[in-house]
Amino acid sequence: MTEKTVKMMVVGVGALGRHHARILSGLPGVELCGVADPNQAQGEAVANAHGTRWVADYRDLIEECDAVSIVAPTKLHHQITIDCIQYGCDVLVEKPLTADVSQAEELQSLALANDVILQVGHIERFNPAFEAACEALTSVPRYIRAERLSPFPFRSLDIGVVHDLMIHDLELVLHLTGRMPDRVQAIGTSLMGPQEDTVQARLTFPGNVIADLTASRVEPAARRAISIWSHTETISCDLHTRTVSVLRPTEELLSGPTMEQRMRAGEPVDQLKSRVFGEFIENQTIQGGDADALTAELSEFVDAVRTRKSPRVDGTAGLQAVKVAELVLESLEKSLVDARKEAERISHAA
Repeated sequence: MTEKTVKMMVVGVGALGRHHARILSGLPGVELCGVADPNQAQGEAVANAHGTRWVADYRDLIEECDAVSIVAPTKLHHQITIDCIQYGCDVLVEKPLTADVSQAEELQSLALANDVILQVGHIERFNPAFEAACEALTSVPRYIRAERLSPFPFRSLDIGVVHDLMIHDLELVLHLTGRMPDRVQAIGTSLMGPQEDTVQARLTFPGNVIADLTASRVEPAARRAISIWSHTETISCDLHTRTVSVLRPTEELLSGPTMEQRMRAGEPVDQLKSRVFGEFIENQTIQGGDADALTAELSEFVDAVRTRKSPRVDGTAGLQAVKVAELVLESLEKSLVDARKEAERISHAA
């Protein structure tokens, strides 16, 4: 039986949205019935490139769509998503779901009440390197460190680095731990304007599992990486090069004499050093593969529209990421207030 064609619209065809349009126009069983963007030149260029039509207002096309991909500025996510859900359209909305917890909760509740698929575009969950790291992990993480650095983007200026960059890693950490943190601490700086540009956050989870996250959008070079430590391995994942390194103790180390016992028995230290990697520690390198993460994300959304199965990054996952992002920002604001008070105290003391 031939699958029903899924009619889709992309709302917002800027730097990222144009790629949504490009990929969706080529997916089997998908009809890109239009793109919506208030910028006529931008919208018409993308529409013409993919044999579809442009509208300035998404509401002019929404009745013809089964599903919508929202790649508009964050401040517009809430209202556009509400309109799409009320028309019965399934929705993929780029991260963050919203920049406000109450708005994100409303969207999640509305999607559930209307039996609508709500997927959030946390693309790193589809990164082949992260998928390989998850497959390599054999026990519960005890410590996670994530670092996400980039040059100043000159876009997404309606949000700071927490909602722009760090939220990627917040969602990955929540996925790895499977729970919400007990405590959130953060410090940061604003260099290019009123929004925060650099943030260091620490999340503490039940059982004293800790995650440290660094995000900066004022760096000379880009870097995206996450490390995971457990009782059975350490995993280092470069999300840019898609290279994963896994270190595990070998059976020789687990069952044989300890290093201290070997040294006491007279084994030369230089020889022991030369045997660390290979005989005592297995050093495995995994290459994540060439699959395009955005194509995988959009394909999963289309599959969810057809099958009504929940996508891996559903509304609940998107909402949880927004909740933790808000906790980071609250802690950041407190740290800035404390810093100002301390500066005033020192000034008065002088």
